[in-house]
Amino acid sequence: MKAANFDSLTYANRLKAAGMDGGLAEVQASVMTEVIQDHFHTLSTKQEVQQLSLDLRKEIQLQGQELRKEIQLQGQDLRKDMQLQGQDLRKDMQLLRLEVQKDMQLLEQRMVIKLGSLMVLAIGVVATVVKLL
Repeated sequence: MKAANFDSLTYANRLKAAGMDGGLAEVQASVMTEVIQDHFHTLSTKQEVQQLSLDLRKEIQLQGQELRKEIQLQGQDLRKDMQLQGQDLRKDMQLLRLEVQKDMQLLEQRMVIKLGSLMVLAIGVVATVVKLL
């Protein structure tokens, strides 16, 4: 890192030229020099900022790639889960269809029996009426 370039003499002379007392201008220039030297090490150079920017971009790209991979894996898991749910649903629908068919067959048998009974009864009534007439 470059050393801080601060010309305290030029600074003090400019303050004096602006109308400031000479002793006060020299004290202010001295204090300004101390502040700059004390805090200069905390400043970053343009190259350091650029390097940090490149490092951050690389990190962001890596995080983005990892995130895309994770999303892709989650999507695959979701598709598998949906396929399994679909298979389960198809099985449930087939079982329900079979149950409905059995119930319909039972109802059909009961209706045939009832209709047959009514037919026998009707024939009996007609035969009785014919005998009576």
